[in-house]
Amino acid sequence: MKLKNDQRGNSSALVIIGLSITLLIFVAFSFWAFSGRQKYKNNVQAISDQAVQQAVQTTQQQDAVKYNEQLKNPFRTYSGPSQYGGLSLKYPNTWNAYVDDTGSGQSSIDGYFSPGHIPSISAQSSVFALRVQVLNQSYSDVLGGITSSSQQNQAKISPYSLPLLPSVVGVKVTGQIGNNQTGEMVVLPLRGNTIEVFTMGTDYQSDFENIILPNLTFSP
Repeated sequence: MKLKNDQRGNSSALVIIGLSITLLIFVAFSFWAFSGRQKYKNNVQAISDQAVQQAVQTTQQQDAVKYNEQLKNPFRTYSGPSQYGGLSLKYPNTWNAYVDDTGSGQSSIDGYFSPGHIPSISAQSSVFALRVQVLNQSYSDVLGGITSSSQQNQAKISPYSLPLLPSVVGVKVTGQIGNNQTGEMVVLPLRGNTIEVFTMGTDYQSDFENIILPNLTFSP
């Protein structure tokens, strides 16, 4: 009788141990599943927050670009002396200009345009959004120097006419535009002189192509 009771007690103990192990496994699995779910939830939230932040930043950048473009209007106008071709151009309202058109310098017109303040015009390191010159040199002489630079694979040259003055054919130069400076330049004949209009670097290339050149004109 005692043996049967011992066997019964051992069986009960084994059952309890088995149930305990099963419970522990269930608790561990539940904790693992809950932790995984929380980790996934946190990751999803982090990804969502990052996406929202990126979307906000993109919208802010787009708004800033749109606002800066709006500030450029209405355009300002520069009109040069008639004896130098009556050169006329429009430039963004956010730019300032310094133009010597007295004819007393090396160029009949020598203009510097830049957003905000005008950098030093004597420093070779200064970069300008726009430079405008009427050179006291013949077009053929100026073009000869440009062609020499192009032959050294420093510049690309192509024929060009202003939208408002299609009858006057000059060239557009992309790449090396002189004094170890890169950019984009348009060179046009003006009677016995030469017009050079150029932008330095690439920061203002869009304004150069979309604002400056479409509104530039003169009397050939």
